[in-house]
Amino acid sequence: MTFCSKIMGIPALLVVFVIIFLTAGYGQAFAQDKTGKSEALKHSVIKPLVTFVEIGAARCIPCKAMQPIMKEVAETYKGQVIVLFHDVWTQQGKEDAMKYNIRVIPTQVFLDNDGKEYFRHEGYFPKDEVIKVIKMQGVK
Repeated sequence: MTFCSKIMGIPALLVVFVIIFLTAGYGQAFAQDKTGKSEALKHSVIKPLVTFVEIGAARCIPCKAMQPIMKEVAETYKGQVIVLFHDVWTQQGKEDAMKYNIRVIPTQVFLDNDGKEYFRHEGYFPKDEVIKVIKMQGVK
């Protein structure tokens, strides 16, 4: 490799680093809490209008079907809605299932900006219904 070809690769490498740096915080609103630890949310100063919590399992078919809906809600309503996923097959997920008195998976629990539950649904929940529920709290 010649000196010129090495220098030509530096701008491409810089572009990659800039892209990584700019997108580092992009996925923080949609925190899949499979280990029970969501550091980005613990340090967040944003108080969302709604916290959308889904208690499910990574291998559950209806839970898998909810993943694109949860991701879209997190992206569309970023700053207003925080979306969390707790996997019942992890120790923390088991504790969360007990905390929220989960009977079946998936279960969606919607919390207001004070952390109080205002709505709950069991099973697959279509996107248009999820949006109706989050808009009950003033999400635009």
